[in-house]
Amino acid sequence: MPAARPTDSLLQHRAFVQFWFARIASGFGFQMLSVAVAWQIYAITGRALDLGLIGLVQFFPSVLLALPAGHVADQFERRRVVLIGQIVEWCAIAALAVLSFTHRIHELGILALVFVISTAKAFESPSMSSLLPALVPPPILPRAVAVSGSAFQMAMVLGPAVGGLLYVAGPGVVYAVAAALYLAAATLMACLRYEQAPPRREPATLKSLFAGVHFIRERKDVLGVISLDLFAVLFGGATALLPMFARDILHTGPWGLGLLRAAPAVGALLMSVWLARHDLTRRVGMIMFGSVAGFGVATLVFALSPWLWLSLAALFAAGAFDMVSMVIRGSMVQLDTPDAMRGRVNAVNAIFINTSNQLGEFESGLAAAWLGAVGATVLGGIGTLAVVGLWMVMFPSLRRRQRLHVEPEAIEAAEAQGLKTI
Repeated sequence: MPAARPTDSLLQHRAFVQFWFARIASGFGFQMLSVAVAWQIYAITGRALDLGLIGLVQFFPSVLLALPAGHVADQFERRRVVLIGQIVEWCAIAALAVLSFTHRIHELGILALVFVISTAKAFESPSMSSLLPALVPPPILPRAVAVSGSAFQMAMVLGPAVGGLLYVAGPGVVYAVAAALYLAAATLMACLRYEQAPPRREPATLKSLFAGVHFIRERKDVLGVISLDLFAVLFGGATALLPMFARDILHTGPWGLGLLRAAPAVGALLMSVWLARHDLTRRVGMIMFGSVAGFGVATLVFALSPWLWLSLAALFAAGAFDMVSMVIRGSMVQLDTPDAMRGRVNAVNAIFINTSNQLGEFESGLAAAWLGAVGATVLGGIGTLAVVGLWMVMFPSLRRRQRLHVEPEAIEAAEAQGLKTI
């Protein structure tokens, strides 16, 4: 990879541009798919429980297969792993389209195909995350992380709306368009060219599977940013309670709920655009902690707001703060991890993220049952601020960290201590 200055444009790196468009295509396809699957299953059965089963068949593969998927990402060419995963997902989505058009679809068939998609995505995700540092030089990786995050946020904001509009023409149409988007993403990945040292093959042993866990335990900064994300989201997430706030506190209808759900994604999207044009060059540790604290304060404002406009502004700010924190955390994990370990470290990170999202919603619901929606969200905001203060004490090197870019000799020192297993 040629040397780069922080002012270099991401557009100069053709591989990254292809990667970004592939992420947009697959992200839009997945969001449209999620809307169609939920509507279709509920239309077939009319049971709310079946909507929960959709989340269940997605959750188990993402957690149970994370460590093997990380091992695969470090043992094989990552582009090929991503490509195979997207082709499997395309086949499953195409099957949903065909079954819907021929009126041979049923609940178990949908759940089975969603399980296939989730299994393929479990293997695709660590390899996809680990590809990014190979596409751009380290000095501009934080901007690449921000721009890559913008693709996800655009899909989150627009994908469900497009899927809902297309569903008027039938679920088969949504699946067909989603399949076309996945095919476009797979084509872009197939054409992707970048430099990567050939990985050394190693049998899948317990030591190699858990090498990512061992690495994170030994690298305090990596452990700090990953665990900070886990506990901040666990305490601070209010997404699961938005219907309660919309109906019982803000006295708005489905349109207001839609605005509340979209506000964090819009804030994150606009912040990602700003971060793509501005580098974080100083005091990144304190900026990260400040952003997570800002997320906690925004959560408190949302919890205590009696007005829809203020609630939207608070959620917008929460999304923006979260994006700053996410870019710093994601860049630190990528830059502090040797390439040979990135798949397994990203797999462990994915477990933390999935666990925090799922348990965060459960924690919010349980606290709301005891304290009400406002009390539960206030408790979550205070919990987030407490986590920030505690982590600043527990991880002083992270608090004092000035730059995102890790020096090569630091990675070499880590490898010399036996942290690299292949």
